Parts: sequence; structure tokens; C-alpha cells
Amino acid sequence: MKFESILYESPEDRPAIKPEMPDYFTDLNLDQIVDAATKGKQEYNLKSFFGTPLTSIRAIQYRQEIMRELERPEIAQIINTFARGMHNMRDCLSRGDRLYYVLQKQRWFIDGVNYYCEAVNLLLQELSGVDLKSRGMLAFREYLKEYIASQAFTGLNSETRRLKNELAAVNYCIQIKGKIITVRRWESEPDYTASVEQTFEKFRRAEEAKDYRARFTESPELNSMEVQILEAVVKLNPDLFDDLDEYCGMYANFSDNTMVNFDREIQFYLAYLELLNTLRSKGLHICYPEVSDTSKEIMLKEGFDLALAIKLLNDEREVVCNDFYMQGAERIFVVSGPNQGGKTTFARTFGQSHYLASLGCPVQGKQARLFLFDQLFTHFEKEENVEDLKSRLEDDLTRIHQVISQATSRSIIIANEILTSTTLDDAVFLGRKVMERLSRLDMLCVWVTFVEELSTYNEKTVSMVSIVDADNPAIRTYKIVRRPALGLSHAIAIAKKYGLTYETLKERIK
Repeated sequence: MKFESILYESPEDRPAIKPEMPDYFTDLNLDQIVDAATKGKQEYNLKSFFGTPLTSIRAIQYRQEIMRELERPEIAQIINTFARGMHNMRDCLSRGDRLYYVLQKQRWFIDGVNYYCEAVNLLLQELSGVDLKSRGMLAFREYLKEYIASQAFTGLNSETRRLKNELAAVNYCIQIKGKIITVRRWESEPDYTASVEQTFEKFRRAEEAKDYRARFTESPELNSMEVQILEAVVKLNPDLFDDLDEYCGMYANFSDNTMVNFDREIQFYLAYLELLNTLRSKGLHICYPEVSDTSKEIMLKEGFDLALAIKLLNDEREVVCNDFYMQGAERIFVVSGPNQGGKTTFARTFGQSHYLASLGCPVQGKQARLFLFDQLFTHFEKEENVEDLKSRLEDDLTRIHQVISQATSRSIIIANEILTSTTLDDAVFLGRKVMERLSRLDMLCVWVTFVEELSTYNEKTVSMVSIVDADNPAIRTYKIVRRPALGLSHAIAIAKKYGLTYETLKERIK
């Protein structure tokens, strides 16, 4: 089994060009989800991985298998230990790069290589002791075995150990007489450190005394005296330091690209799972969706807006979950109801769940069956821009025309409160024209609108309504249910509550 990448099973799964965050990220608050997942992991530059949907069911299943594997605590711990070793390697190399003195740079370099060798060896040792299931992790373990047995790694590993041991064994004496410092070979002179500590032990107090000594900031750079001492030590051990110089040149590009890529790419899974574990700990459901590229009979149980949930849980507020499903010829959710009732949140939940599923990720909900789209479009209301000399209605129509022109039967569009800048009659007329095109394309769509007439356009439309509290219509429940549009019932209910109906006002006037 050839290992390509822990993110992509085959080269065909990789994006052809460097990905950029799609335009719909902000509309669906996916940027907030990515920010929350990658917080604290900036060194891995993970955001680009979240901006590239997969295009095949096989590729999605490949990632889902690895996600499930990494949910096992023992495997996550193994990978985190490896990540710490690789972080230490990068830290050493970075420190060395910032220094001026060559021998000091070389010391940091060999320490970095040592961290790398130890991390790679330990990774194979620990992965060999666990039962792996996923194609990706099994293929990687086989690659790891071959790499560690290769001449390139065995030579690097043995040379690093030899040089570290020989450098650690270097002993020398410093003799200070007045202003003259002499460095010479160590000739088995006794180490007086233990004797001095023993002599002054009787003066040590039981309790710690206040330390009045001044503390000096230790510079990472060697000072001139340290440099001269080290150069004298080099002259005493010329062969060893010649070996060190040759080693640093020979292994300048010591790290294996596949290992370095694995260290970065595996963090995509760990970062996302850490975010989901936070939500699970608060009682929210997370599931692995069944994804299809043929069936549009979709479903999500107890779904929620992931970005909103992160904010609400931080404020210790309740997260409201909703269900949705489509069956048979159904393709378009027409979502209506009172303002601030959760309609846009429902639309974002629909878009987020489909997008995250396309990344091979678990999604927010108890159970999910979702569709693998080829393109995802959003059409959210934008403020009128006086500079482009377009009215809001013209801008709406231009944008929706562009979307429909690019869309296919496998696309998804999420439209939020469009056609709001015209009269109701015009909105109904234009909305039906758009609905005709959407129906002809047979694409999945969520349309949040005040034009309730669109909810009964044809057999492909499903009416979803944001409901309010039965006793107090001013209270939003944020629940979105399948039911016929409410018409004016919500306004009438509020008018009755506050004594503002026609009959009540007429009676009061009398």
C-alpha cells in the first residue's frame, strides 16, 4: 500500500492549484469555525486545508477513517508525542538560524536533528503496538518502517548519536591567573563542585532565605570570552570538530519531506477533533455523515450552527437544535417566519454541515445524510454601494444570475433575504422566475424569504417556518419546522397581545 499523504489517498485528490478561502466562507461563518479550530496551531498553517473541499466519496471516506482512528485516546497521544518532538526540532533549528557564531549554530543544529531522530523512532515503536484500522494510518506505518530502515535515516541516526556522545565526552580545564585564562586538556583532576557544596551545607538554613543576588539576563549569543574559550577547546579536539563541520554540511537537508508533511497534515484532524470534543463535553451531538454524490434525499437530526454554538457555549447559553430532511422530488427549502427567529441560522447550519462533510469531517448533529456538491453558492443580502451606481435590487438580480449561470444539478445555493428592496408583487414575480430556474437545474437550495408564496411553488419546494412561543408570540423559540407558511398569523397574534387589532382599536376609539 503506497503512502501518498495522510490527507489525500492519491495524487488525484490534491487540489490542482493553491486553494484560497471560498467567497461563501464569511456568509456561512465558516471562517469563524476555522479560526476556532486552528487557534493555538498557527505554526502548522492549517487554514488552507479547511478551504479545499474533496471531490469524491472515496476521498471523504479516507479522511473519515482517519478521524475515527484519531478519536482513540491512545493513538491521539502517540501523534501528540511525535508532534512535540517535531516542534522541538523546529525550535532548535530556528534558534540556531538566529545566532551568529558558527559553532553555536552547529550545536543547535545537531540537537534539532537528534529531536527529529528520536521522534521518528519513537513514533514507529508506539504505532507498532496499536491495532490500526484506517487505510491512511496503515499505509503511513508501512512507509515509516521503510524510511527508518533506509540507509539515509540509519546513517543520519547513527552519526547524530555518535557526535552527540563524543561532544558530551569533551572535558577541559580552565586555569585563571590574574588576567590570563588558559584552556588545556583535562588530566583527571578532581571536580571540586561536590566538595564545595558539602563544606557549605552546614550553613544552609531549613527555610529558604530571601535571595538578594542580582540576576543577569543571559544572552543566547556567546560573549567574546566564551568564544575564545570555545575556540581553544576546538584546537584541543580538531578531529571531532572537523567531523561536526562535515556532518552539518552533509545533513543540511536531513528531514524527510513525507515525515514533515505528515507532521503538519495530521494536525488538521487533531485541531478539528479538539474543537468537536469541546462541544461534545457540553452535551451536543457530533456524527459522521453518510455522504452521497447521487442521492439528494438528505437529512440532519439535531443540527445546529457550529459557529454560533461556539459563541453561545462560551457565554454559557443554550444551543437550539433543528432537524431537516428532503425526500423524493424535494429540493428547495423555503424558510419563512418572523425576523430574528433563527431562519438565517438554519440556512447556515445547512451550508456548514454540507461543507464540513465535503472535507471528510464529522458534522454537527446526531445523524446525517448529506450530498456531495460540486459547487456551493451563497447569496446573502449586501448593503447598497453608492459607488457602483447599482440599486440593491439590480445587484440582487445580477448576483443571482451569475450564480444560476455557473450552477449545475450537483450544486447547492443558500439565498438569504434577497429581493427585499422591491414591492411584494415584484418580489413574487421575480422570485417565481428564479424558482423556475432553480427547479429546472434540480439543485439543492435553502431560500430564506418573506415571500411566503414561493413555499408552494411546486413539488420541489418544502415550506420551513420559524415558530414562536404559543402563549407569547413575541418570544422566539428558534425552532424551524416543516409546516405551511404562517401568513399574517404572527402579526395578528402580536396585535391581539397588545390590543392593537382593528376591532380593539375601533372599540377604544368609541
